[in-house]
Amino acid sequence: MKFTKPALSVADQIALIERRGMAVPDRARAEHYLRHISYYRLRAYWLPFETAAEADGDHAFKNGASFDDAVALYVFDRQLRLHVMDAVERIEVSLRGAWAHHLAMKYGPHGYIDANLYGRPEHYARALSSLDEEIKRSRDTFIEHYQKRYNDPKLPPIWMAAEVMSLGQLSKWLDNLKLRADRQAIAKPYGLDEKVVVSLAHHLAHVRNICAHHGRLWNKQFTVTMKLPQSPAALKLAMNANASRRLYNTLATIGYLIGIIAPGSDWRRKLITLIDDTPLADTAAMGFPANWQQMPAWRVAA
Repeated sequence: MKFTKPALSVADQIALIERRGMAVPDRARAEHYLRHISYYRLRAYWLPFETAAEADGDHAFKNGASFDDAVALYVFDRQLRLHVMDAVERIEVSLRGAWAHHLAMKYGPHGYIDANLYGRPEHYARALSSLDEEIKRSRDTFIEHYQKRYNDPKLPPIWMAAEVMSLGQLSKWLDNLKLRADRQAIAKPYGLDEKVVVSLAHHLAHVRNICAHHGRLWNKQFTVTMKLPQSPAALKLAMNANASRRLYNTLATIGYLIGIIAPGSDWRRKLITLIDDTPLADTAAMGFPANWQQMPAWRVAA
């Protein structure tokens, strides 16, 4: 079928959503958001207020739907992404350090490039090539210093390599370690099984990419999921196995890890406040169980 929809002016965009039943209390405000965010981007945030599509493909809005409500959801999602990104940054830095320290202490500064440490040669070859390209592109002072002063080995020691490695790359190096004992040693400081940490690193790389590219997060249905932890008990009880593709389990696990990595952080409290301040953000659509705030994992000091 050929695409025939015409481009619409901002005034026509407002007329269209009004015709479909959405209230626009402040036209100047609506014009501002449509110009600076765009109709197509905001549309994802008024989907919860739509009814089923009519025969012509148009979606009417439910009674009481307001443009301001869609903007409120957009602002909530933006704040949520920034909050999640803050936590993922801390987790990523911590995981890099744990991986680099363990392998350096056990196998030496350059032991990480030994192919014998890895279970799947083809994955190792791709990861090594990707890391080599990343290092070639790097303009970090410590990388340039190493390259000027040393030529054997070609790649820098693991603690330098870790600093230029993305979370997605790190998850592949971690996953491909041949010995479970190595993965378990890296996971031990977090009180989680290595399978959970490996899957979480891969999942958080996906979440981070959504946040970095300003994608919708709050009610996202993930294609890359994490393995649900079976311990510690408070975290296990907090998991919602019936919503494994929703954001809730990710937030609960992030909150747990931040408690270990940054014990004085009020990350969980800020998340709870953000959710409480945005009643339009349906927690069920995010995968939150009805009694989540009563769970031990979510209890924060007054």
